[in-house]
Amino acid sequence: MDDNPLSVAADVIRIEGDGLALMRAALDDPSSDLARGFFAAFETIKEAHGRVIVSGMGKSGHIARKLAATLASTGTPAMFVHPAEASHGDLGMVGDQDIVIAMSNSGETPELRDIIAYCGRYDIPLIAVTSRPDSSLGRAADILMPLPQADEACGETRAPTTSTTMTLALGDALAVALLRDKGFSREDFHAYHPGGKLGASLQKVRHITPEGRVVPLVPLGTGMRRAAEAINKGGFGCVGVTDGEGRLIGIVTDGDIRRRFDNGVLDQFVDKVMTKNPRSVSPDTLAAEALGILAKTKITALFVVEDEKPVGLIHVHDMLSTGVM
Repeated sequence: MDDNPLSVAADVIRIEGDGLALMRAALDDPSSDLARGFFAAFETIKEAHGRVIVSGMGKSGHIARKLAATLASTGTPAMFVHPAEASHGDLGMVGDQDIVIAMSNSGETPELRDIIAYCGRYDIPLIAVTSRPDSSLGRAADILMPLPQADEACGETRAPTTSTTMTLALGDALAVALLRDKGFSREDFHAYHPGGKLGASLQKVRHITPEGRVVPLVPLGTGMRRAAEAINKGGFGCVGVTDGEGRLIGIVTDGDIRRRFDNGVLDQFVDKVMTKNPRSVSPDTLAAEALGILAKTKITALFVVEDEKPVGLIHVHDMLSTGVM
């Protein structure tokens, strides 16, 4: 056995990848038990009037928590209920309009017994994720999503590795399928993620552009000395050029002036120096998209344009101050 850490790591990734490949093959076959169970779970959750209650113990519990969080953040009301706590009062969190997803690789987790019994007693749909369809959980389930038989990456102890990776991926697949079915948008996603870097990146440009900012602009036909003054006064390293109707048609940067300085650039007009059709964004562009443009083009500022007319300017410093970067 090769104990080189990199070899071990590569072997773990290979084994877990094999497990995911088995699961993908099963989902690609509409007649497989996993595909039929997945579709039934999708339809049941889609039509539910209550929440999705996700439960599991140990490593499966951590995966269950993650699925509940992913569902809740993508438009499907969900919560995690700890199976041991459920036996001591938390079963009251499960309503008669809810659906329960129980996760257990063996299907024989003792702590899940009371939740299983509760679902049966009150006719609450029970969806099971387990690698043993013939287990107590598998037999009790209304809908079964059986994990394909796969080797755990930790052969010495058979600690949950491949099985938890497969369960995690299956939960993500279910959440994304539900998200796409309901047309959940990035705007909806931002409503559930207003804080932190993710929330900042999902804001629109109009929300991170400082109010009252004076946009540096000069009309076509302006001399470069005046344009240079506008660049210095604006403090953004650029000035926009507009036509007679106020539309943005070009940009001049301090770099343009430096590169042409020996050629008497200050005695010319912006018409000859400007870059035509400069990159711009609309007020409704996501901050993350604007940041992507800045990074890809290696520039520091973008004009914000609405109906072809400049209405603002967003600078890389705005990204930093609002947490997008």
